[in-house]
Amino acid sequence: MEKVDLALCLAVDASSSVDYDEFALMLGGYAAALRDDSVQGAIVAGPRRAVAIGLLMWSGRGAQAAAVPWTRIDGAEAAAALADAVANAPRLVPAGATALGEGMAAGLALLGRLPTEATRLVLDVSGDGRNNQGRPPGPVRDIGVAAGVTINALAVLNEEPDLLDHYRAEVIGGPGSFAMHTPDYAAFTEAIRQKLLREIIGQQLVA
Repeated sequence: MEKVDLALCLAVDASSSVDYDEFALMLGGYAAALRDDSVQGAIVAGPRRAVAIGLLMWSGRGAQAAAVPWTRIDGAEAAAALADAVANAPRLVPAGATALGEGMAAGLALLGRLPTEATRLVLDVSGDGRNNQGRPPGPVRDIGVAAGVTINALAVLNEEPDLLDHYRAEVIGGPGSFAMHTPDYAAFTEAIRQKLLREIIGQQLVA
């Protein structure tokens, strides 16, 4: 794989609090964002005109799986193909507890297996619950930041209205890191579009 401007690991909550309709809305939101013209334009706006994206699913302790392998995206055709792969990805992990720290550690491990060189490394965490099993997320976050990874988060507030505070305190870190929220999965598509734009462009604010 040729060098890229950004390696972006999408770490998706597949725990029991996310039912199958919500899970479909989440993957559909990622797919719609990858098909969006502004996102596709951002992907090719960097010096290397490409990013690498991989999708990880996680739930309880020991339940993490790479659902879509690292894929180099260098234009609309590749982005559309990845969108199809994400939209059709099977739910590879059993529903269970919310081992957020374990999921983050698996995402960092996936970034460690990136088959190319990237200018920036970003872990994109999305979910609707705070950590309730396994390694706490804070120390995992610190390991990632020390390794040069920026960790961002999107909190879906349908289950826990104060989840954004948990993500801000325990999950995000690194240069330019941020946490966003969406009230429910129905609004996930637009939220994740804005989040991917911010991550790909590497700026704090996107119009």
